Amino acid sequence: MSVHLSRRGLLIGAGAAIGTFTLGRTTALAQSGETLKIGFISPISGPLAGFGQTDGYVLEKAREALASGVTINGAGYAVEILDRDTQSDPARAGQLARDLINNENVDIMIAVSTPETINPVSDACEAAGVPCISTVMPWEAWYFGRGAKPGEPSPFKYGYHFGFGVNEFYEAYVSQWDLIETNKKVGVMYPNDADGNAIRAALAPQLAAAGYEIVDPGAYETGTSDYSQQIRMFRDAGVEIFNTFPIPPDFAAFWRQAAQQGLHRQIKIVQVAKTGLFPSDIEVLGGLGENIASAAYWHRDFPYTSPVTGLNGAALCDGYEAATGRQWTQQLGATLSAFDVAIAALSASGSPKDKEAVAAVMPTLKADTIGGVVDFNSGPVPNVASGPIIGTQWQKSNGEKHQFDYVITENATDTNVPVTGTLIPYNG
Repeated sequence: MSVHLSRRGLLIGAGAAIGTFTLGRTTALAQSGETLKIGFISPISGPLAGFGQTDGYVLEKAREALASGVTINGAGYAVEILDRDTQSDPARAGQLARDLINNENVDIMIAVSTPETINPVSDACEAAGVPCISTVMPWEAWYFGRGAKPGEPSPFKYGYHFGFGVNEFYEAYVSQWDLIETNKKVGVMYPNDADGNAIRAALAPQLAAAGYEIVDPGAYETGTSDYSQQIRMFRDAGVEIFNTFPIPPDFAAFWRQAAQQGLHRQIKIVQVAKTGLFPSDIEVLGGLGENIASAAYWHRDFPYTSPVTGLNGAALCDGYEAATGRQWTQQLGATLSAFDVAIAALSASGSPKDKEAVAAVMPTLKADTIGGVVDFNSGPVPNVASGPIIGTQWQKSNGEKHQFDYVITENATDTNVPVTGTLIPYNG
């Protein structure tokens, strides 16, 4: 079932079977005194705070768009968004979810950014029978990391996740790495966490099968302070590509030590994920941040519009920069897309206060978002909709506005996204 929005009247038509959804129709609210409660949980503070930095602005735009309530199947509802900060603590994330479920009686939950936030929230919602929408972590770490088994029916009824997986990373990385001639020796540093273990198990074998030699010193623990062993192994092996999935403080510590010990001089492509996503991750490295390659699950140049707010990528990012004085980040569109999906699910149910009705429409939901179409009909496994990863690079800005520009260098996983620059060797 498709969900579409016309800015004239702000109408989403979801078909006769599921009725219609209208934003800003205050006259209809007299028909119902009920309020739709949307829980929202993300890491605003702590080591993962880069993911939550822009969430306050997105929440403001969502609340503005939903301020006059919504009408679904002729019934009017006020909308309340209840946001919570995990402080980057998984245990706190689960507790916040249980509080929103038990004490606030939320109708649907949104969880964004990293397994440390999403998995405990998803588990709490599944146990309580509350629909949950999540994004921004590899879907394998969400699906298999929470107990699902390959080839078996999904154990989840209420949780639905959209976005990238290992295959998207593989396609983007091979596309990106082919842009520069290297010896195809890849030093990988994957942490002992849900992200790292999923990537090691699935991505590394795919890269090896594609002709890359993987040099893996083994899983490391988050918070490690001395990376001399890994650096020595990479240097001795002559790796020219480096790939890692750490939290930001760990990468900053590693890359500074790599520079001190000379590893950075032999690396042609520094390909990072989970860190290096946001300007703050790169700026803290000073000159060592220039030409670090990243990957975007969303970018201001994505050619899509949010049905909930009517904003496209450029408008969302320009508004954020004007309001805060800070450079835009890819989390802006990712977080807003979760609201697009949540509102589409509530609308498609025709009865948004009925959690079973909302859960029932999710397996076949197809919704437009500011990040593109989210289609749970065609996911790699049940409860999952695939999303893109786009190859990018932090290049020194030619202007005075920002220290680095976030340039799109390849688009294998979504060819609608424009390539805006050329990948530069880290030591070019």
